[in-house]
Amino acid sequence: MYAVIKTGGKQYRVAAGEKIKVEQIAAEVGQEIVIDQVLAVGNGAELKVGTPLVSGATVKATVVAHGRGDKIRIFKMRRRKHYQKRQGHRQNFTELQIASIAA
Repeated sequence: MYAVIKTGGKQYRVAAGEKIKVEQIAAEVGQEIVIDQVLAVGNGAELKVGTPLVSGATVKATVVAHGRGDKIRIFKMRRRKHYQKRQGHRQNFTELQIASIAA
């Protein structure tokens, strides 16, 4: 069984037992959260798609860790104008362990 959930402005395909990294969620490590924005639920050949959400469907997950992603480097340059700008960024994330999917 799998589900397509929406969190942090992105969509993720999840199944029970998986670990995923999502945008940072304000929750403590070890806390169980319930994601109710479920866009689709699939079980084998059967697929239930919501308009836009599947009513009554929830995904339970446990917060495993918080962290920061790899550094990306931004470099901007205008040729012949003596303009160079360097910038770095590390995005915060929350790692979730998917416990169960209820449809």
